Amino acid sequence: MPELRKDPIVGRWVIISIERGKRPTDFVSPLKKKKGGFCPFCPGNEYTTPPEIIAFRPEGSAANASDWTLRVMANKFPALQALGDLAKSGEGLFDKMNGLGAHEVIVETPDHNLSLANILQEDVEHVLQAFEMRLDELKKDQRVKYVLVFKNEGEAAGASLEHSHTQLIALPIVPKLVKEELQGARQHYEFKERCIFCDVINQELSDGKRIICENDAFVALAPFAPRAPFETWILPKKHESMFFMQEKNYAQLAEILQKVLRQLDKILDVPPYNFVLHTSPFYDEMNEYYHWHIELMPKLTKYAGFEWGSGFYINPTPPEESARFMREARI
Repeated sequence: MPELRKDPIVGRWVIISIERGKRPTDFVSPLKKKKGGFCPFCPGNEYTTPPEIIAFRPEGSAANASDWTLRVMANKFPALQALGDLAKSGEGLFDKMNGLGAHEVIVETPDHNLSLANILQEDVEHVLQAFEMRLDELKKDQRVKYVLVFKNEGEAAGASLEHSHTQLIALPIVPKLVKEELQGARQHYEFKERCIFCDVINQELSDGKRIICENDAFVALAPFAPRAPFETWILPKKHESMFFMQEKNYAQLAEILQKVLRQLDKILDVPPYNFVLHTSPFYDEMNEYYHWHIELMPKLTKYAGFEWGSGFYINPTPPEESARFMREARI
């Protein structure tokens, strides 16, 4: 019989449709990365992008030269603009403000044909370090309340360019989905005086059936009420509310992130995916109730009328099964 499962953090319900149960081989992977064609992110084409904000390059190398290993620049077609004032205003019942913020691109590797799953672990560590560097800088702007780091890998997941990259958008407001997590976590803390994410980690580590992998500092798990097949969360085992990596565990986070991506590539034949980094807002960055984490979701199913009209998600693969398939993947 299908199950209704409630996410303990935001209270969102999902339907685990066991009768439609799907194994990894039941999902058809879209075409993999194409080869060839002009790419603005490849070395030698720096003149086609905005100037770099930061870059990892050999000492003494000139800015915007082509010998970089990681590069961060403003998005050429930004969703939000860095200049101006918020200028909040009303139009009758309706509220509006200027589209102020920032939109940046982190190009993770100079190699067009590599992905975050198969670059060197040291290079993944640099990607994570770049996330922290940009968050640390953008929080100095008092107009910015939140920075969302996200990755669209593959055309079906929303990537407009094939070259592996991550994006961040700095916002003057906290996104609704993050607010829901914050509210759910705060309510749990007020009732039990414990972080709900820490409680989830402890219970899942004790139970084991939804654990995908772990190391000393991080755990990857299939959430109890996943919105889609093979949804995966990566969390620090030690309570940290803000992604400022207090103990600078770049190596261990890079290790577990790459392991999860390689497991997904192995069992799902290199699927398109999205990941997002959820962290506390700048105005409440150090707290006891929220826990930063990465949410990673392969793009395997489509949302249609029922999902749109009800807010329910239908997932044909129970998280216990997806976690088992990933644990058993030979990578």
